[in-house]
Amino acid sequence: MTGCSGGGKSTLLDELERCGHTVVHEPGRRLIAAGITPWSDLRGFLDAAADMARADLGWHAEATRPVFYDRGLIDALAGLERDRGPMVAEALASDRPYCSRVFLAPPWPEIYAQDSTRRHDFEAAVAEYDHLASLLPALGYEPVELPLVGVAGRADFVLANLTA
Repeated sequence: MTGCSGGGKSTLLDELERCGHTVVHEPGRRLIAAGITPWSDLRGFLDAAADMARADLGWHAEATRPVFYDRGLIDALAGLERDRGPMVAEALASDRPYCSRVFLAPPWPEIYAQDSTRRHDFEAAVAEYDHLASLLPALGYEPVELPLVGVAGRADFVLANLTA
C-alpha cells in the first residue's frame, strides 16, 4: 500500500488488520515514534526506513497469506531518489520484493490533514504521489488506485482485487 501521504492508507490497513489480515505498519511513523525524524537528517531517516522495510520483508518472507505493508522499501527508496539519491531501479537491481499489484492511495484533499508526524503540505504530498504513480509501472508493478470511498468500501475493494 503506497500513494499520497494523508490519503487514508493507515486507516485502511487498520481496518484490514481488524478483519484478521497481517499488516506491517509504516516504517516512517515507527521511526518517528522512536525519535528518529526526517526533520533533522532526511537522508539518514530514509536510509533507516529502507533498512526497517528490508527487515520487515525478511520477517514475512515465508508468509503463506497476504501481508499488507503500509509503505515500505519502495517508498523509502523513492524518497531517497527525490532527495537526489540513487535511482530506485538501481537500488533494487533485479529485486522486486512485493507482489506485482500495488494499491495506490490517490490524493484526497477532503481527508488530508497535517499532524505532528506529517508536517508537509498537501502539494508536497501530491508531488510524492505523482512520483510513486510513475515509478511503480517503470519498476514492473501494476498500480491499482484505491477508490475515494469510506474505509469499509476500500477494504472490500482491496480484498476483491487480490483475487481479480
